Amino acid sequence: MIEQVLVEDYDDDGFYIPDANLLVTEDDTPVDNFASEKQQRLLVGTLYSSLQNQLFLAAANVGIFYTDLEPPIIPDVFLSLDVQTPEKWWEKQNRCYMIWRFGKPPEVAIEIVSNKKGDELGKKLDIYQQMRVSYYVVYDPTQQLGEKQLRIYKLNPLLYSETSENWLEQVGLGLTIWTGEFEGRQDTWLRWCYEDGTVLPTGDERASQAEIATEQVRQEKEEAQQRAEEAQQRAELLAERLREMGIDPDSL
Repeated sequence: MIEQVLVEDYDDDGFYIPDANLLVTEDDTPVDNFASEKQQRLLVGTLYSSLQNQLFLAAANVGIFYTDLEPPIIPDVFLSLDVQTPEKWWEKQNRCYMIWRFGKPPEVAIEIVSNKKGDELGKKLDIYQQMRVSYYVVYDPTQQLGEKQLRIYKLNPLLYSETSENWLEQVGLGLTIWTGEFEGRQDTWLRWCYEDGTVLPTGDERASQAEIATEQVRQEKEEAQQRAEEAQQRAELLAERLREMGIDPDSL
């Protein structure tokens, strides 16, 4: 008779570590729409194009496990500072954000409202509050939940309270509603911003800015060369007039 032994995993401090092999980390179910998907990419992409010297992890539609007793919550976008994607990210325990492995919850969770079924101001708010996520952001571009397009909740210190400030002090970034073009689509977008309100640029915007700067330098060089040529022409004309007057310009 073979006796079956249940082996549980514990860390060095004696805390229980759930077995990732028993968790459903992805179900491959497509659930998003074009607008939400593009908005998610804008929020994640600008972080990676602008914060290249900072350690962080940002992702869209990746599950966050806060307990092995419940299914993960899947924010549209999250940002976690001072952590990074595991090197062996195809391993089961590294495929999504398990709080017990990263040692902390994300600082920011963002939900993009597309209908009234998501319960963003109810159950999801309670879950992020329980997880100790510092800032919970609800972006409601079509105003499904009321007149406000942007709601930001801050943990103070145990419960969420809605704040009118769009500057996330603990993150060192802000959020702003911006109207403009992204990937060929003119619309209103939620974007990360600096404290002065300047938005974090996308990779394309950075490339465009660099191209404009390069063109400006080229034009300045051409103008400087043109001024030098005009000065040379004036000097030659003056020298010719001096010779006509019987004066050697080289002796002056």
